[in-house]
Amino acid sequence: MVKKYGEIAIAEAQLEAWENPYPDRDYLIEITFPEFTCLCPRSGYPDFAIIKISYLPDQKIVELRSLKLWLNKFRDRYLSHEAVTNEIFDALWNLLQPRRLKVVADFHPRGNVHTVITVEKERA
Repeated sequence: MVKKYGEIAIAEAQLEAWENPYPDRDYLIEITFPEFTCLCPRSGYPDFAIIKISYLPDQKIVELRSLKLWLNKFRDRYLSHEAVTNEIFDALWNLLQPRRLKVVADFHPRGNVHTVITVEKERA
């Protein structure tokens, strides 16, 4: 089966950083990704979440199209809620080296269980 252009773009996606146009100023960037999916490592059922990213940039900011495509790479991966949230956090922290970063993964209830995972850190 031939892959469609969107599937190819997602498969090849890499996070990309841009220069911060205002590195001398503190300002908050908030990003919401409301259609996040991954797979439960135990059952294989899909897990759906809203991913919220907020950060105070330093020298770099994340390019939004690269972030969107990169987050879509999780849709066929078997990961726990905790692993997903920490992997997203680590990738953004390492790429951007922001002044502060917070990643919240708010997973939709499944089996009457609602999970919210938050990872945050501020640079000293």
